[in-house]
Amino acid sequence: MTGLAKSWLGAAIATGFVAFASASAFAQQKELVFGFQCDRTGPTATVGVNLCPGYHDYIDLVNSKGGVEGYKIKVEEVDNEYKVPPAIEAHERFMKDGEVLEGLYGTPQTAALNKKLEEDKVLGTSPGFGTAEAADGKRFPYTFPIAASYWSQAGAALEYAKEKLGGLKGKKIAYIFYDNPAGKEPLPILEDIAKSEGFELRTFAVPPPGVEMGAQVTDIAKRFRPDFVVAHLFGRAPSVAIKELKNNGFPLSKVIAFVWGSAEADIIAAGGFGMAEGYNTIQFAGVGKDFPVLKDIEAMYKAAGKSAPKEMDSTVYYNRGVMIAALHVEAVRNAIKAKGGAKPTGEDVKKGMEQVKDFTLGGLVPPLTLTPADHEGGGWCAIYQVKGGKLVKVKDWFQGYRSVIEKQLQANASKS
Repeated sequence: MTGLAKSWLGAAIATGFVAFASASAFAQQKELVFGFQCDRTGPTATVGVNLCPGYHDYIDLVNSKGGVEGYKIKVEEVDNEYKVPPAIEAHERFMKDGEVLEGLYGTPQTAALNKKLEEDKVLGTSPGFGTAEAADGKRFPYTFPIAASYWSQAGAALEYAKEKLGGLKGKKIAYIFYDNPAGKEPLPILEDIAKSEGFELRTFAVPPPGVEMGAQVTDIAKRFRPDFVVAHLFGRAPSVAIKELKNNGFPLSKVIAFVWGSAEADIIAAGGFGMAEGYNTIQFAGVGKDFPVLKDIEAMYKAAGKSAPKEMDSTVYYNRGVMIAALHVEAVRNAIKAKGGAKPTGEDVKKGMEQVKDFTLGGLVPPLTLTPADHEGGGWCAIYQVKGGKLVKVKDWFQGYRSVIEKQLQANASKS
């Protein structure tokens, strides 16, 4: 090979390398990293094995249509096994990889990361769990519940009980809960409402992992004999509670479960829908498959020559995964538009989440509006009851004792 030829070849290789490097840089520039903590193992695996696929399917749907304003989404998932140290490690990894937002998982984990999110200027979402105080965006600028907190769920449960009982004055309400920070968080709201409404509240703590509660349920059903039971359990505990209450002769129509004891999986594990007839559940996303976005996901699978995943049948948790992903995408979309198409930072996406307005995802979620002051979106809940072998909506989107929750938020803000 002549020197001229070698020179030409070297230049060509160099030009090709520069072109390849430029293309790679462009590809990276048009990609956004979403950090996502979602447990498929550990005590809350019954949630994650269905919620996580719902999240990924919605992101795949968005990417199949060109992404968000021209940006493809890359999801990095970590299973923290419902443990705090792995959750902190996951956050550090996501930040190193350039995440623009993060899906959190677990109340203890969220509490441990609240300050870190603020320091790193990246938002974290904790839908239906986490720190209820984070509804106050001024105090927790980077934590977004984006769904009814445990305070709002407590208000909704008592609002429903009041409706069913024709009033709460002079009644007896039992609160059975998983004995950890998540289970204890609603207590101030329950105690406040008990005082104002004039009913007797008695609490029953169930130690982790929540599979032994025979003594507590016997005490509830045979000794206390409440007019209504509010249950805040998760993991394997909800199915145990259903069976124990049923075996003790307590009517499940007088039981209402918080959102993590409200799925098809909990009911099936308890012995099936026939066993759980009458059981009331709180939801922050729609139940069932009759929503346009779910039909789009099914069509995506069909176009790829595949059957819809079995996880879609567990609609409570799957649908919540779709909801979380959709809100993440909406926040990023708002951020990109605000920057005229430029790649957003974590700070930009945080502002984008605070611009979400009247978001319903075709009826899958209540009309959510998030603002710099309200990171919860109003604390909307719906009630579904086990009827005739399925979950049937018996109370549409509502806010239970909202004034009590707002009072608690203001009181906590004044202490800080």
